[in-house]
Amino acid sequence: MLLSDLQGGHGGDTGASLRCISEHIITVTTFTLKWPVKQQIVAICVYGKTMDSDVEASTLELCEAVVFPSDKLRTPPPPSTPQIDTLKLVAVLRFCSSRETKARRSTYAHRDEARQVALSFPHTDREKTYSGPSCDGLKCFWESHRANPMSLQTLPCCLGKTLISRHSETRKREGREYPGVNLSRVSPYNSIGDSGTAKFSLKIPSVTPFSQRRMAVTFSSDDIVIKSPTDRRLYRYIQLPNGLSALLVHDPEIYSDGPVEAPRNSEDEDEEEEDFEDEDGEGSQEDDEEDEEGEENGRKGSAEKKAAAAMCVRMGSFADPYEAQGLAHFLEHMLFMGSTEFPDENEYDSYLSKHGGLSNAYTETEHTCYHFEVKREFLKGALTRFAQFFISPLVKAEAMEREVLAVDSEFNQVLQNDSCRLQQLQCHTSAPDHPFNRFFWGNKKSLVDAMEKGINLREHIVKLYNDNYHGELMKLVIIGGETLDVLESWVHELFGSIKKGSVVMPETSLDIPIWKAGKLYRLEAVKDVHILDLSWTLPSLRKDYLKKAEDYLAHLLGHEGKGSLLFFLKAKGWASSISAGVGDEGMHRSSIAYIFGMSIHLTDSGLEKIFDIIGFVYQYLKLLRLLSPQEWIFKELQDIGNMEFGFAEEQPQDDYAAELSENLLVYPPEHVIYGDYAYKIWDEDMIKNILNFFKPGNMRVDLVTKSINKSLDVQLEPWFGSEYVEEDIPSALMQLWQDPPAIDSSLHLPSINNFIPRDFSIRADKVSYQFDGLSSPRCILDEPMTKLWYKLDKTFKLPRANTYFRITLNGGYGSLRNALLTELFLLLLKDELNEIIYQASVAKLESSISLYGDKLELKVYGFNDKLSVLLSKVLAVAKSFLPKDDRFVVIKEDLERTLKNTNMKPLNHSSYLRLQVLCWSFWDVEEKLRLLSNLSLADLTTFIPDLLSKLYIEGLCHGNLLEEEALYLSNIFRSNFAVQPLPFEMRHKESVVCLPSSADLVRDVRVKNKLETNSVVELYFQIEPEVGIDLVKLKALIDLFDEIVEEPLFNQLRTKEQLGYVVDCSPRVTYRILGFCFRVQSSEFNPVYLQERIVNFINGLEEMLNGLDDEMFENYKSGLMGKLLEKDPSLVYETNRFWGQIVDKRYMFDMSEKEAEELRGIQKTDIINWYNTYLKQPSPKCRRLAIRLWGCNTEWKNADAQTSSAKVIKDVEGFKKLSEFYPSLC
Repeated sequence: MLLSDLQGGHGGDTGASLRCISEHIITVTTFTLKWPVKQQIVAICVYGKTMDSDVEASTLELCEAVVFPSDKLRTPPPPSTPQIDTLKLVAVLRFCSSRETKARRSTYAHRDEARQVALSFPHTDREKTYSGPSCDGLKCFWESHRANPMSLQTLPCCLGKTLISRHSETRKREGREYPGVNLSRVSPYNSIGDSGTAKFSLKIPSVTPFSQRRMAVTFSSDDIVIKSPTDRRLYRYIQLPNGLSALLVHDPEIYSDGPVEAPRNSEDEDEEEEDFEDEDGEGSQEDDEEDEEGEENGRKGSAEKKAAAAMCVRMGSFADPYEAQGLAHFLEHMLFMGSTEFPDENEYDSYLSKHGGLSNAYTETEHTCYHFEVKREFLKGALTRFAQFFISPLVKAEAMEREVLAVDSEFNQVLQNDSCRLQQLQCHTSAPDHPFNRFFWGNKKSLVDAMEKGINLREHIVKLYNDNYHGELMKLVIIGGETLDVLESWVHELFGSIKKGSVVMPETSLDIPIWKAGKLYRLEAVKDVHILDLSWTLPSLRKDYLKKAEDYLAHLLGHEGKGSLLFFLKAKGWASSISAGVGDEGMHRSSIAYIFGMSIHLTDSGLEKIFDIIGFVYQYLKLLRLLSPQEWIFKELQDIGNMEFGFAEEQPQDDYAAELSENLLVYPPEHVIYGDYAYKIWDEDMIKNILNFFKPGNMRVDLVTKSINKSLDVQLEPWFGSEYVEEDIPSALMQLWQDPPAIDSSLHLPSINNFIPRDFSIRADKVSYQFDGLSSPRCILDEPMTKLWYKLDKTFKLPRANTYFRITLNGGYGSLRNALLTELFLLLLKDELNEIIYQASVAKLESSISLYGDKLELKVYGFNDKLSVLLSKVLAVAKSFLPKDDRFVVIKEDLERTLKNTNMKPLNHSSYLRLQVLCWSFWDVEEKLRLLSNLSLADLTTFIPDLLSKLYIEGLCHGNLLEEEALYLSNIFRSNFAVQPLPFEMRHKESVVCLPSSADLVRDVRVKNKLETNSVVELYFQIEPEVGIDLVKLKALIDLFDEIVEEPLFNQLRTKEQLGYVVDCSPRVTYRILGFCFRVQSSEFNPVYLQERIVNFINGLEEMLNGLDDEMFENYKSGLMGKLLEKDPSLVYETNRFWGQIVDKRYMFDMSEKEAEELRGIQKTDIINWYNTYLKQPSPKCRRLAIRLWGCNTEWKNADAQTSSAKVIKDVEGFKKLSEFYPSLC
């Protein structure tokens, strides 16, 4: 379209302001005009029709002209834009004396002036510098209006923010102060196409030329990303000249309650000027003005969403040099240790902590990912610090000496983990020249030994960084509430100086086999398990993600219904579970190869039949070849994938950012979201081709078990110290598996899945609901046997529902014997239901059955169309269920194995020990084991009728269900269980020990695993019960204390003192008794020393708290309020929040809002008083319990030698018999 196509009336008053502003902003840029006047032009392309309105505007010191050549649009108009005949190019001019400060209201004159200005502008490329007569018209028009101030037109608020951002970023880069910008209260801007408007004023002495102000992009598109129809976010994909690719995500819900006041910098305030926006967000306080009205959709009126970002670098552990293994992981750690711009080691984490944020990172085989989330208005400041990771990290030698200990501590966390030990054995036994032949974790030995051998570790780590941390290998994702233009400007400013590099494509040849064929590796397990692990090497299938041939085969090999391998092996009593497919871990899903794994958990009988089991696996594979790939099965998977994509639930912002960033490494930009769900192309030949790789000669066999024959040649894996035996598989078996002579008739393909939903209608769209104003569930049924809570979802509007029920059983926890029989009943019931539950789960209708004391918790959740069908089937089976002898034997064996494996992890063990001291009814796992061996099937069948003779059910139905549908679900319970209600006094109620005044208690226990080097200290402080009018304030104080202390604790005990990898603190709520806990896990220091360091830190907190200035204290408060008011990302998060209140019998569904409101009035003195009352000895209310778990490398004699001032608990039951208990609250 030519400029002459512009429409508009003629004539007008040159002293009046122009009208013509659109509803849709496409782009903003600048032009340099060579003429006598010094002003430049801000050009804005607008799309839509003109509108008339008046607005007050503050004074502008200089002019702004708004024009754009129409055929040079950077992107097409969004699809949602209303169609009109012409593109309006408009001019908004503003002049005034620098001394004039009074805002004026003017009437808008004829738009012909805009047309006149636009027609005088040459129709050529936007980045060219213009001069000559063609500019005369604009120059004359400009100068003729210089004496008369004009009102600023009402603009969409995205435009206001864009103008402010673009100018301020430019001037900041040039090292000049920005003289003043104020963006006042504006209407919400949710997406391109909103008609919300903003009043804003600009004070701009000049506009920087395009070449200085906005870096060019090599590619940019707002329309390339395919997203779910229910996804309201906007996406822009850009590539910078340095090679960096960025996906910008505008989330309209981040600022859906109206923008908060911009952070201020007190040093730059001027009485005669408007306060300007400090984009770093430092030194700010939250706007005290809160939106009082809740949203129509029923969400918390003041709820917030966080902003987030992630950066994935295409470099991981495959890049480790052989002489310094674990270096990529070590490099990940070092980037947190300060930069040239921000040299303090904890600056990044401290900034996030003060502003309600968090961060994490992980190193995979081929990439490293860094991600964070933060309170929305501090995104720019967090990005400023984050960007320096990739520009100028310090990698200080003294920090390296300390951080190598953190890497070592992290390794020690998994030293006794069977799956990690197996992975490392697979690496160790791979071909010497293969990239798998590495030690990916890294530890003190691999890194420090390298230094002792004369290797300059810092030079190696700097070289690794310089070789790989450049724009071509980086994928950035930013999720914010700002417009895409603002986010893009931040990317240019903050990440534009990342260096450009070249991409060296990795070798992807499979010429080198990964493993030797025909071998069986028996790995000694830490836990009491028998796991048969089969692996086949496939070519890398990344480019074939639209076909997902490997997922088709995983669906069949891992199926659990009739005809499946698992169903067959369970019937023989050989296996309890199967999982199959290509794992998400980098070693299994790389550009080099895909590893298709099959993990089979065996029974004791199955352990003796491993070769028979492998034979049946090959029988099933032969069946798949003979029947040929079935398109109807692929179509089911396709329907489920499309359904999941079309009605995708949101996840936490930092998780989503990390996922998108990682996906940018794998998928083209258009499929960065859709790629995971896509079953787009049916390719029968490809499935047949992939099946050809499932041959014995391409198979690796691992057996993880405690039962290995050590009379054979036992070898040692060097890094984990795991013992293993390598055996040859008989060649006769290899030949038999190559082509099994027969296929057992019990093996066949699965049946059609009848749980796949067909009805996706939204209930909230079809009914007028009289309780629209309620944001919490309400009780719709309260009977002696049943209490039901209900809430229709009007927030997320997806065809999903969550139905949770707690069924209190008669006498289910009355004694140790009853508790054990109830557990057996539950496990056998789940085993009986497995086929039904699995089939529904494939169709994304999930369920879970758990046991909490005497309460059986049943959850059915997911797509709601067939939810009642599944619930009916589950309850019908439960009603008439009687266990069978063969399954009883298998399940009892499985429970025995589970009990033996309990408390093998030190952190779990320490929590177990604390609860064992605090809770009255706590059945010890060792006592359970002793009793279990005496229980028979007859005992259980006698017990079940009484267990189900009386019941009490409390439930929650939340989501896409009508009230009558929720009541129908309760009737399903009634029709299946026509029993007496369980009276209140017969329901189990837990009581918690009330620790005596000034209690100082210690419990010392050795680790359960005799090879576990990690020790743990949990220092628990008991506070008060959750009762009374001060409940909310007390909770607010505890949470605020945690917010303030968490990062300094980590910085002191982990970063500086390097006590161990796990250093944390958090509130504890034990059956509604409030407490606070400090925790450290260490493989280097004994528990006595760890406790001393924790206590020393606690004693120094008073000085730290007194040293907090008002600004820092308000920042912590604001950060916590942001967390409390953070919007639930999905329906399941909201349901879980409601369910927690029901389970705890608190029923304060607005607890977070009340706590946030209480926070407003809390002063620093309140926190100091709370600290002195509950954590500072010798206060009588300072009551503490130290759980000390001693690792295998510590001296036990130190336990008794250094506890003179504390009371040691040696007999837990005796201690509880002499203790007082709080009244039961739930």
